[in-house]
Amino acid sequence: MLKEFKEFAMRGNVLDMAVGIIIGAAFGKIVSSLVEDIIMPPIGALGHVDFSNLFINLSHNSYPTIAMAKAAGQPTLNYGLFLNSVVNFLIVAFAIFLLLRMVNRWLLKPAPAAAPTTRDCPQCLMAIPIAARKCGHCTSAV
Repeated sequence: MLKEFKEFAMRGNVLDMAVGIIIGAAFGKIVSSLVEDIIMPPIGALGHVDFSNLFINLSHNSYPTIAMAKAAGQPTLNYGLFLNSVVNFLIVAFAIFLLLRMVNRWLLKPAPAAAPTTRDCPQCLMAIPIAARKCGHCTSAV
């Protein structure tokens, strides 16, 4: 069983997938930092709003921040954090789109198939030039 697992784990596609997951997790952290630390603060400053602290308090008590409500164990709907996650997702999706677009440009596209230069004689089935009027093999008119 250990030998079979080793063969499975050493397959190229499994290793590629593992590398992709690790790089994806690191890329996700970078994008999260970009959204939370670079993009959202200026957007929040324009509207004088901090998206990460927008929430609906579901209890009867009033709390100025999510952290205080959570510390008190009160339920909240954290729609500001959800907005941050949506922006995060959109940035990741756009970055992946740009990456795939770049990779597709790098890949060589196959040359279109060349037009055929010969055809088969209907009588003897030998290859003759397309413009031929008579077969060079059986001399029949084509």
